[in-house]
Amino acid sequence: MATILPERVMTIDAGELLRWYSHAQRDLPWRRNGVTPWQILVSEFMLQQTPVARVEPIWLAWIERWPTPSATAAAGSAEVLRAWGKLGYPRRAKRLHECAVTIAADHGDEVPSDVETLLGLPGIGAYTARAVACFAYAARVPVVDTNVRRVVARAVHGRADSPASVRDLDEVAALLPEDETAPRFSAALMELGATVCVARGPRCGTCPLSECRWRSAGYPAGTLAKRVQRYAGTDREVRGKLLDVLRGSTTTVTRSELDVAWPADPAQRDRALDSLLVDGLVEQTADGRFALAGEGDG
Repeated sequence: MATILPERVMTIDAGELLRWYSHAQRDLPWRRNGVTPWQILVSEFMLQQTPVARVEPIWLAWIERWPTPSATAAAGSAEVLRAWGKLGYPRRAKRLHECAVTIAADHGDEVPSDVETLLGLPGIGAYTARAVACFAYAARVPVVDTNVRRVVARAVHGRADSPASVRDLDEVAALLPEDETAPRFSAALMELGATVCVARGPRCGTCPLSECRWRSAGYPAGTLAKRVQRYAGTDREVRGKLLDVLRGSTTTVTRSELDVAWPADPAQRDRALDSLLVDGLVEQTADGRFALAGEGDG
């Protein structure tokens, strides 16, 4: 039976974590020397709810084509949606384009460095603002995603998991080193959660942390319900099928051309198409045909 240890103040040994990160970090292209704040911002948009392996080739092609906010802003909405490909959640592409337009017009084509200004940009929320400030500008700010939250829950609190809380930012801020290693510590904490302290089948034998309350307590079971995200047959899949037709066409398409993309459930297909129109990802032309946003008048 697992033993629940009495609560005591614990931290995460920055030295242990940073030494591990120096040799264990993945060679991700947006971490390399010479990558600009804009290019880091693009990676953060793409990585939301999307695995690294799917993001990497699209990110590389994107920054080669549009290395700056102004280059992205100058692209048409349809070009951006095509380049986004099958990363999923295409509204992110639309918001990224809007973000580029704002940065190019209002910030001299330079990504802002402070969290509050970043929060005012289209498509940027609490996590992305802090991630950009930290990873692009080496700011000492807490960056909390599901991986970081899991590591803190286990190592510091002895729990297998933890729901998101208003206390998360303060807790992670308290763990940050006081010196210039804080941004690297944040990256290492996230990397530990992504590669070792994973949700299922954690690799505790390779964990660099000598102290972990969860390990010491005998790995008590988690309390959060495991959510399995279904994709097949959902409106998300239908939206993707419809967008595939539009991305693959050099001209506007007819309703019948869209219908064949999802013939099984016309009501669901209509609902998905309506949602794409409402989201501004697709537009209908005066003659009743359909196109990616920004392409209907071409």
